Amino acid sequence: MARLLLDTGGKHREVFELSAGVNRFGRSEECDFQLDHSSVSGIHCEMVLSAQGVLLRDCGSTNGTKLDGQPVTEAWLTTGQTVHIGALKLIVEMTDAPVIIPRIEVDIPKPPVVTTDGGVLCRRHPKARVTHHCNHCHEMLCDACVHRLRRRGGKLHLFCALCSHDCEPIGEDKPKKKSFLSTFKSTIRLPFTRKKNAEK
Repeated sequence: MARLLLDTGGKHREVFELSAGVNRFGRSEECDFQLDHSSVSGIHCEMVLSAQGVLLRDCGSTNGTKLDGQPVTEAWLTTGQTVHIGALKLIVEMTDAPVIIPRIEVDIPKPPVVTTDGGVLCRRHPKARVTHHCNHCHEMLCDACVHRLRRRGGKLHLFCALCSHDCEPIGEDKPKKKSFLSTFKSTIRLPFTRKKNAEK
């Protein structure tokens, strides 16, 4: 948040709270902050509030804009500086709003429990035995942790509930791939085989 205090020489100071974007100062009614003083131009200067800070720009005023007594056309403002708009004196105040990032506590999963017969219990369902293993995150899963998808007339697909990758049953032997020769024999019957059978 940024604001300017108009120094009137007394205890009471008028406060100008800057909004995000362009804030115009001058005598004109078009300005965001109207300063009714003969030394102030219609649109005297502007202050741009952004994430980088506050940028002061003079808008070609007659009496000029000064920062800490020095004439400026463009300058970045900091807390405690004095801006002179014509004969008027404004003091810069900036307050940094504290940003508090909440601490997120992440629960570390407990190691799986092994039963006396060598079985493993699921970490998410303590009463269920582990039946599947994820090929991606290597998590051990029970039946409740496995998502199943079967397309009409297609193969059943098993997915890990944690990472959505393929998983497979534990202890199940993968079907061996047939060799080219065995596939060839099962699909093509050779002529000499028929002849031999006929002789018998």
